[in-house]
Amino acid sequence: MCGRFALMTPTEQLAMQFDVPETAVAALPPSVPRYNIAPTQSVTAIRLGENGGRELTFFRWGLVPSWAKDIKIGSRMINARSETVAEKPSFRAAFKRRRCLIPADGFYEWRKLGSGKQPTFIRPVDGEERPFALAGLWEVWRDPDGSSLQTCTILTTTPNELMAPIHNRMPVIVEPEDFDLWLNPEPNPELGLHLLRPYPAEKMRAYPVSTIVNSPRNDVPECIQPVA
Repeated sequence: MCGRFALMTPTEQLAMQFDVPETAVAALPPSVPRYNIAPTQSVTAIRLGENGGRELTFFRWGLVPSWAKDIKIGSRMINARSETVAEKPSFRAAFKRRRCLIPADGFYEWRKLGSGKQPTFIRPVDGEERPFALAGLWEVWRDPDGSSLQTCTILTTTPNELMAPIHNRMPVIVEPEDFDLWLNPEPNPELGLHLLRPYPAEKMRAYPVSTIVNSPRNDVPECIQPVA
């Protein structure tokens, strides 16, 4: 699964990397480094806007289907399994029409060691230079009082050789050359299914970090610092 991640890259740099027009980010609030992003919090995402161009926006992490009776269901839908995303009622509508890219500078997973768990930070080999993009879906939920909430989920797949000893799932990472195909599923959403595969292990590295990351209240640089 993917239950925590980090994003320290400034909004202006994200806009450049993901080809988001300057006019689409000018009105956004200043970005701050985030070292321990947790479910139900706001996450940065890139999607296609109404004019067909890319826009940078924010979603609540934990997808709430449009038909849900209660937004609490979102806390159980922070991830969607790639193998069933096209058919599962909770995600299939978003898979066909509402896809997004969720930028991250790295993500966390907890490796079982004896009777405990060791938090591990996983990032691309060139992670210090640029973030990578996690495959996501987004949805709009409307409350009976008329208000609306936009939420998202992160897709997961089977682990690569680096991740397999750490966890049995990993987030789907989309390569830059595949951004357009993932964001625009027309005319056939199944054309993008081949993108939902493990990221090459040789392009990633993993290292143990402090247990301070266990609490989402700790959003500090020490979360991503290696420990012995």
